Amino acid sequence: MSYQVLARKWRPANFTEMVGQDHVLRALINALDEERLHHAYLFTGIRGVGKTTVARIFAKSLNCETGVTSTPCGECAACKAIAEGRFIDLIEVDAASRTKVEDTRELLDNVQYAPTHGRFKVYLIDEVHMLSGHSFNALLKTLEEPPPHVKFLLATTDPQKLPVTILSRCLQFNLKRMPMPLIEGHLQHILQAEQVAFEDQAIRLLAHGADGSMRDALSLLDQAIAYGGGKLDTDEVQAMLGSVSRDRILAILNALITNDAAAAMNEVARLAEMTPDYQNALADLLALLHQVALAQQVPDAVDDHLVERETIQQIASQVSAEDVQLFYQIGLLGRKDLPLAPDARTGFEMALLRMLAFKPAPGQVSERLPVQQTAHAASAPLVNAGEQNPEPATEQATPATAPVAKVAVSDWHGLVEAMNIRGMVKQLAVNCVLHQRDGGEIQLILNEEFSQLLNPGLQSKLADALGEYLGDKIKLQISLGKPETESPAQTAARNVAERQQQAEQSIEQDPVVQAMKENFGAEVVPNSVRPID
Repeated sequence: MSYQVLARKWRPANFTEMVGQDHVLRALINALDEERLHHAYLFTGIRGVGKTTVARIFAKSLNCETGVTSTPCGECAACKAIAEGRFIDLIEVDAASRTKVEDTRELLDNVQYAPTHGRFKVYLIDEVHMLSGHSFNALLKTLEEPPPHVKFLLATTDPQKLPVTILSRCLQFNLKRMPMPLIEGHLQHILQAEQVAFEDQAIRLLAHGADGSMRDALSLLDQAIAYGGGKLDTDEVQAMLGSVSRDRILAILNALITNDAAAAMNEVARLAEMTPDYQNALADLLALLHQVALAQQVPDAVDDHLVERETIQQIASQVSAEDVQLFYQIGLLGRKDLPLAPDARTGFEMALLRMLAFKPAPGQVSERLPVQQTAHAASAPLVNAGEQNPEPATEQATPATAPVAKVAVSDWHGLVEAMNIRGMVKQLAVNCVLHQRDGGEIQLILNEEFSQLLNPGLQSKLADALGEYLGDKIKLQISLGKPETESPAQTAARNVAERQQQAEQSIEQDPVVQAMKENFGAEVVPNSVRPID
């Protein structure tokens, strides 16, 4: 008996055997059970996610001898003929090889005739986007009002190329990429049924290489079993795929973090012994950086299926978020530039060296202290109206370990920053200026442009925040007007504008930029300059 490839052997025979695509299956099953059938269906999605399989099962459901059903028997003559590809009333067309209008007209000439054996005559047109414009025009009228015994099932990987007139006449179902855990689970099920020994990491590599396509995963599985002599070994699967061990990528990332160029180049040399695909190696590094960034910002979002989950979390605690973003951006540009390099290894090495070259030196990025410790640290202390002869300001900022002094109310800008307020309450505060304070009574003036912020609820919350910070019960009065002094919001906006102007002037005066302008006709892209915090 000849060997049957896994992709065909394990092709689902009914909807219950389908893996994933529940959103599509639910709609089709309900339509069949309730006999609410449309005349044209369009299935879209990347290759190998089940478009043609769903269409064939749907054709089987329409023509099963037990009746129209979402659970075809699989035993009747119609079900067996459809499964074996010899059902005369299921006309499968590869639009990529029949693009001419004459082919489409020839196909449609037989639409008017009743089915020979089945209940419906089903036209399954694969890669329908490949039809010519004239072919679409020929199909259009028939697709809009076909005879009651005809159903059209269209499949495509590129629905954007279909005319809107075709799309509007079809029920459209978008089949999603298969998630890696789903592919891994299905491969494990098949391997257990086929009694093939495997390692979990080898399956993970195959699922990653499939890139969301179950058919590709099964094809790779077939190849891996043959390569491994009837078993799945991680090292052999890596060699077959030409993929790079994650250990090598982790070692390279550790070298980048520790600013060790020699170690990074040594790891690339070890990598070169495996004749890797450097595009994929750079992509793996980017994927790892993505997980590190997630671990820093949203730890719960890190993929639970990653073998290196704990290692990634450890790396995330050792590298700054700025460095992660810098490495990621340089890696993205490096992938684009890789084909232009003298050779792939050179391009890969230069991308790594560029990451190290632009990485800030230790101590170059200042630590950010809490607002209470930094606000107005270098200015003279501000006092209430009754206080006189304040002590002169010291030249040095208060150490991080020193007690934090309360900000006076007379310093409204500092007080707004020091209080623990946010949201709309803070918007109200930053658009006010202090008019007067008399003991526990505070009068503010709100810029009349923001009158919508003045409501009893926000005013009460701001009064409570002031009282909590100052340790006193506050009676707060806010009136609308045009303050003569800057509000905190206006000061912040002015500071941003000044820093932006300084950044632009700094770029324009930079010798490297000026040289690039003179020698290469370069221009600074408008609105692309941002000040560094």
